Amino acid sequence: ESQSFNDRHLALPPPKWKGHCVAAKDFPPTSCNRKLIGARYFCAGYEATNGKMNDTLESRSPRDSDGHGTHTASIAAGRYGFPASTMGYAKGRAAGMAPKARLAGYKVCWKNSGCFDSDILAAFDAAVADGVDVVSLSVGGVVVPYHLDVIAVGAFGASEAGVFVSASAGNGGPGGLTVTNVAPWVTTVGAGTIDRDFPADVMLGNGKVIGGVSVYGGPGLTPSRLYPLVYAGSDGYSSSLCLEDSLDPKSVRGKIVVCERGVNSRAAKGQVVKKAGGVGMVLTNGPLDGEGLVADCQVLPATSVGAEGGDELRRYMAFAAQLRSPATATIIFKGTRLGIKPAPKVASFSARGPNPESPEILKPDVIAPGLNILAAWPSTLSPSGLPSDERRSQFNILSGTSMACPHVSGLAALLKAAHPDWSPAAIRSALITTAYTLDNGGGPMLDESNANVSSVFDYGAGHVHPDSAINRGLVYDISTYDYVDFLCNSNYTSHNIRVITRNQASDCSGAKRAGHSGNLNYPSLSAVFQQYGKQHMSTHFIRTVTNVGDPNSLYTLTIAPPPGTEVTVEPDTLAFRRLGQKLNFLVRVQTRAVKLSPGSSTVKTGSIVWSDTKHTVTSPLVVTMQQPL
Repeated sequence: ESQSFNDRHLALPPPKWKGHCVAAKDFPPTSCNRKLIGARYFCAGYEATNGKMNDTLESRSPRDSDGHGTHTASIAAGRYGFPASTMGYAKGRAAGMAPKARLAGYKVCWKNSGCFDSDILAAFDAAVADGVDVVSLSVGGVVVPYHLDVIAVGAFGASEAGVFVSASAGNGGPGGLTVTNVAPWVTTVGAGTIDRDFPADVMLGNGKVIGGVSVYGGPGLTPSRLYPLVYAGSDGYSSSLCLEDSLDPKSVRGKIVVCERGVNSRAAKGQVVKKAGGVGMVLTNGPLDGEGLVADCQVLPATSVGAEGGDELRRYMAFAAQLRSPATATIIFKGTRLGIKPAPKVASFSARGPNPESPEILKPDVIAPGLNILAAWPSTLSPSGLPSDERRSQFNILSGTSMACPHVSGLAALLKAAHPDWSPAAIRSALITTAYTLDNGGGPMLDESNANVSSVFDYGAGHVHPDSAINRGLVYDISTYDYVDFLCNSNYTSHNIRVITRNQASDCSGAKRAGHSGNLNYPSLSAVFQQYGKQHMSTHFIRTVTNVGDPNSLYTLTIAPPPGTEVTVEPDTLAFRRLGQKLNFLVRVQTRAVKLSPGSSTVKTGSIVWSDTKHTVTSPLVVTMQQPL
């Protein structure tokens, strides 16, 4: 039904494809084609808990019932589509990262009950058996030990079968320790902004202008007219959030209403204001949201402003009340703006590290575009997602690490096509060691939430750089046995490791294997020091790189040690004589204790860079000093 999934000029699916298209009442066999070559749904876990699914409430079929799967699938591998826009915004030609890649959909989430672990695991196993090359998972939950994390378990089996798994980092930012999907065999993707936005500014009656964003495409406010401005929160908590039936029509009719984020969806707040007779809405961030702005497809003239803008609005209204003068405002919609600087930034909502389960593994791995992303949308749904909204659009603009993840999934498909012999770990290595940390103005990448310089716990190795990733000189490869060693050195029991590997032979042979968990051959390096009264501390990393560039090549070393540390690498040159050759090096990190209050920590970052005349391979080096309580 979507031009993003047409199969023009595509040949038959590859012979290795073993999957099929599951038909249903609202999903006839013709729903699949040479582009969408597979579609299945998994609801045994759902039905074991809730009883047989009610077809009038939920579509017991592969059909996407909320738009999320359609949107993310087209980001990864949508065909070229033109003209593409949402309500006139972001006009242009749409394309996924890998437009000629085949797609298979595995529906595991249900509107009324979410996603059940058993259904997720069943879908992972089915995808691997069907012959997929990449699994894109814009789903996440709380961080638990890997043997209790069904995504980690499913992804381990996929990785063992040579399938690349990318997963969203979560939308719990900007606070620390919020990143999810942190298993080292998963590529964890955070979200960055892009150099395009949709400005919709608030002009106050005193002449001040507060910047905002919106994707409103309906009838606008009367030009040059100022409307009464009212703060919904004057009537209590529920009204400040513009929850259902919380607004008094007598108070808001004909006015622009100021609402706060939280509890119900941003679009639903606009519907509440419209139902009560308001003519417009200004949605303000709370203190924890900071200044990050997400453009929404609203049902009435509305815009979103940052926390500081919200404070300024409320101060203006309070001052107007003191003067017994009406507070007034209007919203000025400016359409689509390109060439924004600085960009990218780390999106405010993007979940942050450090890794709560394995601090020796830097997570997220990378960031990719995740703010205000245009992609395909089901013809049965409104762009606001509200049942009362009768508008329809072939494309929609959404934000989240759910949108960032499929960017990396599509890039992984391209890398796999260019390098069929690369393992999932090699593909992840190429993405990590070529990521960048500078914005389009040449400065360090900023944090959207507060405009401060962002850190490795915000973006991992940095923002993905596809052109560089495809032409790698060296990769850090990891085998299944290496992951088992990592689990052993992370103090997982033999029983718990067998839960993850689903292999009776996976154990630690009665004792931890040599080394420590930081010695997993990961492209980034993270050292965590517990001070415990020590003055001098040190650790080491052993790494192995595989030559995938020129057969005869010489790599030299550049070290940027984290401040206050001494870093040595042996050897400091790597001479390769053939493709596929592997060479080892040892990294030693030494540091002195620093003054910290109990329970606090400090983080210092640097890098290790190997380069020949054609390739530059960069590994982040992170040192965390912790003072125990």
